[in-house]
Amino acid sequence: MRLNLRNRSSVSGLVIAVTGGGRGIGLAIARRLADEGARVAIGDLAPAADIPGIRAYPLDVTDDASFDAFLTSVRADLGPLDVLVNNAGVMWVGPFDAEPTAAAEAMVAVNLLGVIRGVRLAAPAMRDRGAGQIVTVASAASRLAPPGEATYAATKHGVLGYLTGVREELRGTGVTVTVVMPTVVDTELAAGTESGSVPAMTPDDVAGAVVGAIGGRRFHVWVPGRVGPLVAVAGILPQTVRDLVMRLAVPDQVRAVAGSSERTTYERGLVDERKSSHSAPDDDGDDTPPSP
Repeated sequence: MRLNLRNRSSVSGLVIAVTGGGRGIGLAIARRLADEGARVAIGDLAPAADIPGIRAYPLDVTDDASFDAFLTSVRADLGPLDVLVNNAGVMWVGPFDAEPTAAAEAMVAVNLLGVIRGVRLAAPAMRDRGAGQIVTVASAASRLAPPGEATYAATKHGVLGYLTGVREELRGTGVTVTVVMPTVVDTELAAGTESGSVPAMTPDDVAGAVVGAIGGRRFHVWVPGRVGPLVAVAGILPQTVRDLVMRLAVPDQVRAVAGSSERTTYERGLVDERKSSHSAPDDDGDDTPPSP
């Protein structure tokens, strides 16, 4: 019998895996899912332990073997995977010409290739079963590109493009693809940045959007919802008018972080981790301070 996730009124009983689940948005998603009765697994290099209703596993989203082992463990312990939530992400903020190569490589490895890896490893089994859902926590930067987040926005644009293509390949198979695109969220990843014309979201705001999207057919889920129509309208404006609107609505993160040390510890960890992965390729990488 085919399991139909569409139009479900509850996530209760579903087996759901969340990457980057050790803190921030990922942990908020996992807790919300567990509270609503889902069978939840989180993956992270340093996953939170002893959370009621949640199983925690080690996971490096930049490594095929680690991701495959994570999914294999989840299936063995909880059953066939109904939903994968790709959430792990990292961000360096500052002028494009000051960005360390290691930071750019880490963002591509975690934000883009980590999502590609998760889809490639999880979706075929869902397709074979005739049901499943891939939910990816991307960013409003999938459609926008704030100054100071050029490479981060490039990875999120890449995620949206990749999932657009995969969604077409999976059409008619019973597997749904969803992209959740929040604006700035109050987490360690966004420390020191500005939220622009929209108040900063909370991890619980995003968790609510993710849970609400499970079982539905929507491809784009904006958080908050009013941003999507505004971006669509801006997209049809003449370029000079569009530029003015974007400058008024989208924060200049170069200016926001200039002279601040608020992101120093997080970004040093991001760069050091990438350098470590180059020097010791057999060691586990870390998608935290990775997790949003």
